Amino acid sequence: MSPGYFFTGTDTGIGKTLVTVALTRALIAAGKRVAVMKPVAAGTVQTPEGEFNGDALELLAASNVKAAYEDVNPWLSKTPASPHLAARAEGVSIRHERIAAAFARLRAGSDLVLVEGAGGWLAPISSTETMADVAERLALPVVLVVGMRLGCLNHALLSARAIAADGCQLIGWIGNRIDPGMARVEENLATLRARLPAPCLGVLPHASDAQPRALAPQLAAAAELIASAAYPPAP
Repeated sequence: MSPGYFFTGTDTGIGKTLVTVALTRALIAAGKRVAVMKPVAAGTVQTPEGEFNGDALELLAASNVKAAYEDVNPWLSKTPASPHLAARAEGVSIRHERIAAAFARLRAGSDLVLVEGAGGWLAPISSTETMADVAERLALPVVLVVGMRLGCLNHALLSARAIAADGCQLIGWIGNRIDPGMARVEENLATLRARLPAPCLGVLPHASDAQPRALAPQLAAAAELIASAAYPPAP
């Protein structure tokens, strides 16, 4: 069910949406039709048109492929909590069929679909399943967003090991300098480059008010590799 890419992170709140939006803009600048997706989301913002997820709206605003909100975000819970707790609170069972059907529609009108997960790789979406199951069902290669802060080495290496254990393909990682006061950041980046089993596709600088449009050029190299299908989807 490719071409497409699944974006996960070393934690929640480390900039997955920022990276996915910036890369979407970089790919569009390279001439690609880029659809976006946030399969599972919890928490909403009020708009004149109703309640929607803020991350999903940011993704949709960056895309150059017209799509229904329901395809971009098939499962939305109003409760701001872990997806499995939010779904339980609202009496909902998250099912893969709706996600797969939405992905197929997005794929039909685009060159690429960038899919952003919720939380980290093993964020629960039900009593038995996690976001990893979504990536696996869609058969998408994975990009890991690493939030550069104390503890990121352990989180990144554990995430990479879990991705491989689940039979998915980690095709690269992107660092995001979320903590401007992080000590020995360059040494930490060097450790990640040496130990993660996939190449670094870019490192975004810290910005108190980061704007994806301004950051997009810094992911031009990553966009070029992805756009050229240099990383084929996992079988």
